Amino acid sequence: MSTAHRPRRSCLYMPGANARALEKAREIPADTLILDLEDAVAPEAKAEARAAIAAALKAGGYGPRELVVRMNGLDTEWGHADLEMAVAAGAHAVLAPKVTSARDIERLDAALTKAGAGEGFALWVMIEMPLAILNIHEIAAASTRSHLTTFVMGTNDLAKEYRARMTPDRLAFQTALQLSMAAARAYGVTAIDGVYNDIKNEDGFAAECEQGRDLGFDGKTLIHPSQVETCNRVFAPSAADVEQARAVIAAFADPVNAGKGVLKVNGKMTELLHLDEARRTVAMDEAIRAFAR
Repeated sequence: MSTAHRPRRSCLYMPGANARALEKAREIPADTLILDLEDAVAPEAKAEARAAIAAALKAGGYGPRELVVRMNGLDTEWGHADLEMAVAAGAHAVLAPKVTSARDIERLDAALTKAGAGEGFALWVMIEMPLAILNIHEIAAASTRSHLTTFVMGTNDLAKEYRARMTPDRLAFQTALQLSMAAARAYGVTAIDGVYNDIKNEDGFAAECEQGRDLGFDGKTLIHPSQVETCNRVFAPSAADVEQARAVIAAFADPVNAGKGVLKVNGKMTELLHLDEARRTVAMDEAIRAFAR
């Protein structure tokens, strides 16, 4: 599956210290599994959790799911071993916490190269510190010379660092979310929204998924399997979107419309810029269908 159109609608955190969760994850229809060695694992359990994740990765059985290891920071006693394990065990990416500058990306990239990570191995980073927001342009720009492919918004940590309240409209985080999105799109970086903490509030979760989708995020990080279905639905193109996209592609391909920059498709004024979006919509729909098979 092309990484450019790989669906990342639902990115589910799974605690590395929980062997049962790692086993169950093979049956959960999340696009991406983030096998967590950082926040979800106590210091005394990190080495054991690392070994458990390595065994799970080597055993396989996760189908088309993208497998990401959330490592501890390189400045901790566990970070380098986490990164090296992820590369050696066959993960698709590592997710590094608390980056704040392009220098952090350079250090991580050097460690990945030293560990033997190939071109297809990806670096994901948590955007969860105030300094990361202030430096978001240089962090995104580092993707052009590194393994960096993906931002993951760490809204819980941002709330702590901001001393902000988590309100339904996420007012305190709109600047951070939108600046991160602008930087991601400027440099072709995937952008994943932060978690929603109130697991039982299904309506609130659905509303936050819709907000994230409206902001342009490619998907959302999740803390419970019950959130996967809603997330997959919201971040997938709707049937109507796909139908219109196919109609746009067909209209511009019609020889009758050769050389035209603006068309009316199903009553909607459509420009060449809409053709690019239509192609992306169809490609994502096809990737999601392939994932489901």
